[in-house]
Amino acid sequence: MTSEHTGTAQLTTAMMLSGTLGVFVVESGAPPFDVVLFRVLFGALALGGYVLARGWLRDHGFTPRTLGLAVLGGVFIVFNWVLLFQSYENTSISVATVVYHTQPFYVVLLGALLFRERLTAARVGWIGVAFAGLVLVSGVTPADFTGGGAYLTGIGQALLAALLYGLSTLVTKRITGVRPHLIALVQVLVGIPLLLPFADFGAMRGTGWDWGWLAGLVLLHTGVMYVLMYAAYAKLPTAKIAVLAFVYPAVAMLMDWAVYGHHIGLVQALGVPLIVTASLKVTLARTPAAAPAPRTAGRAPGAASRTARPAACEA
Repeated sequence: MTSEHTGTAQLTTAMMLSGTLGVFVVESGAPPFDVVLFRVLFGALALGGYVLARGWLRDHGFTPRTLGLAVLGGVFIVFNWVLLFQSYENTSISVATVVYHTQPFYVVLLGALLFRERLTAARVGWIGVAFAGLVLVSGVTPADFTGGGAYLTGIGQALLAALLYGLSTLVTKRITGVRPHLIALVQVLVGIPLLLPFADFGAMRGTGWDWGWLAGLVLLHTGVMYVLMYAAYAKLPTAKIAVLAFVYPAVAMLMDWAVYGHHIGLVQALGVPLIVTASLKVTLARTPAAAPAPRTAGRAPGAASRTARPAACEA
């Protein structure tokens, strides 16, 4: 098996795991802040163990600047998870996941706004197509504005989660000379003190399968999934990463239907190919000229020479 075939298998597995995330969150029965706290706590243990076993803490490559960027990215990532998990409760796993998958467009728009990256007319057009698809997928009706607003709140939470993920992507893109596993480790470590004030430990007194779902979520969807994704990124071209990222929403929609009987309606379904097509067009388009990312003062021996990439639409 070639290196690219291995990477394809690794990333496909990681995206399939990501697609089951919503079921694990819902079945755990825990509040979103608690779920994310346990995810970052045990995820830190899993990633930390892997990093220690590989000996990557020596010559880690962090400078004060890049460590600060990793911490900031961690803040965005942690609250992105909280909002996404809250969105599951107010909408459905299918709708929340598809709405959340508008992340690539936020990356492009934020890059233009914050770093003056040039936007082509074609990219602007495809972003418009994507948001037309978003309107269809959301299925928002006038009744949602007057009926308590839970569904509308859920759509907003998924959009805000995607925005925070986009910010994390832009921050992480400016970290060079550091292994992505170490960046991910910093990000989950940051979440522990951030989430402790919001945790409701009284809601975690139950026993049984709830804890099993939670354990599966933190070990499979943080430890194993991160390791698989970052191992795959080093072996795959960007085009293949972009295409395989859509395994995630496809599996999520299938799981939502198989476990809960939820499915999006016909009109909503019309929006899915619009978002998918536009996302691929934006992601795979040739990047316009932009100001180069600042260089770090030092590099970690053996670290990848390319800029570290966060997970492709990873939840």
